[in-house]
Amino acid sequence: MSLFRKKSLSQLMTQSDDTEKGLKRTLGPGNLVALGIGAIIGAGLFVRTAAAAGEHAGPAVTISFIIAALGCAFAGLCYAEFAAMIPVAGSAYTYAYATMGEFIAWTIGWSLILEYALGAATVSIAWSEYLNNLLGGVIPYQWCHSPFEMSTLGVHGIMNLPALIVLFLITLLLIKGTQESAVVNAIIVFVKVAIVLVFIVIGWGFMKESNHTPYIIPDNTPGYEGVFQHGWGGILSGAAIVFFAFIGFDAVSTAAQEAKNPKRDMPIGILGSLVVCTILYILFSHVLTGVAPYTDFVDPEKGKEASVAYVISHYMIGYEWLSTAVTVAILAGFSSVILVMLMGQSRVFFSMANDGLLPKAFSELHPRFRTPYKSNIILFVFVGAFAAFVPGSVAGDLTSIGTLFAFVLVSAGIWLLRISDPKLVRPFKTPLVPLVPILGILVCLAMIISLPTDTQLSAFGWMLLGFIVYFLYGAKNSKLNPLNKK
Repeated sequence: MSLFRKKSLSQLMTQSDDTEKGLKRTLGPGNLVALGIGAIIGAGLFVRTAAAAGEHAGPAVTISFIIAALGCAFAGLCYAEFAAMIPVAGSAYTYAYATMGEFIAWTIGWSLILEYALGAATVSIAWSEYLNNLLGGVIPYQWCHSPFEMSTLGVHGIMNLPALIVLFLITLLLIKGTQESAVVNAIIVFVKVAIVLVFIVIGWGFMKESNHTPYIIPDNTPGYEGVFQHGWGGILSGAAIVFFAFIGFDAVSTAAQEAKNPKRDMPIGILGSLVVCTILYILFSHVLTGVAPYTDFVDPEKGKEASVAYVISHYMIGYEWLSTAVTVAILAGFSSVILVMLMGQSRVFFSMANDGLLPKAFSELHPRFRTPYKSNIILFVFVGAFAAFVPGSVAGDLTSIGTLFAFVLVSAGIWLLRISDPKLVRPFKTPLVPLVPILGILVCLAMIISLPTDTQLSAFGWMLLGFIVYFLYGAKNSKLNPLNKK
């Protein structure tokens, strides 16, 4: 058995051109950019920004965003080349199958579960927090928190019911169809980008210079003694945390098989959404930490949960109405993120099942809607379990490490393919190879190292489980296994 058997590019292109049995090609460049922004602007911006500022980077969280954006830009250029060249569902998993072989492809596919499935779980948990904030805290603590969380009054969580409900509703929408989902997403994207701009413009007038002084947390600050809790170490750790805010541009590549003109539109969708969101993120985080002290974001009684709504209601006097508007927009925005994450995960599973590495149920399309409906249902059960019973911070860090690992391997894949097949037709070419892929690998590895040790160990355990599944099921049932060829 060869662990590094590859799927030829001709096989992938044949699969891409199969319009009778495959996914519908219904998405244009505007839809793809909106999908990217829909996935990117969400919990990462509205929740993880405050966490990174309060626990690690302070006001210098803006620099954390720049570092995270650089890592994403290097990886995004590599994704754009692959997506234009191999317009097939499956994203990094599919690219690795063509360049580095089956075992590496499986490893990426398994790590993408951390990105998309746990990403959806993390955002649904944040959705629950903001819903309860909007409703004035009427949902009992035990029914909107996991069993591993406890309130300051000693109340233990039971399950996060609102998170489960929103996952169920979005799963139904995804089963109905890709185009319908894209239209709903585009409307939500317009609303939440407008609200982000309103917060930046109004909040700018409420910033205090004292909140940005010192800009980088000094090493003698009480409560911030760890090497990754102050200074440049804190900024790097903050970058690994806010990196979650950029997850989404690569989800565009999972929809390559549903793009009308993927060779032109995929680079536009991937890089366009990344540029727009990076600019918004830097401005947003600068205003957020300028209006409120970063120490507020570690206090459970202040801005640790629903941080943006807290900042508006406590510091932006006279604009309390904006708090409600922001919360409603955030709820809608979170919904679009969950939608794109679940869509991306189901498309990765669709490709893996088509290759025989997962059971056929994951690739079966609905007879009428032509969507992988069984995969969506199974995902709801899996993601719902995490959303209901696991704290958001744990799921968020695991999401980041899974994404970073996939980015490392995609960057390496571009470099390897340039060496192994330099004459291949590339509608979009990553510039400065191998410099850009190497920089992408180094920046992403640095962010992985800066994540908490328990997160790294949990991810390692997850990957070991994936290797067991591969050797017990995937390797035997792979369509590239000579024993399975007719």
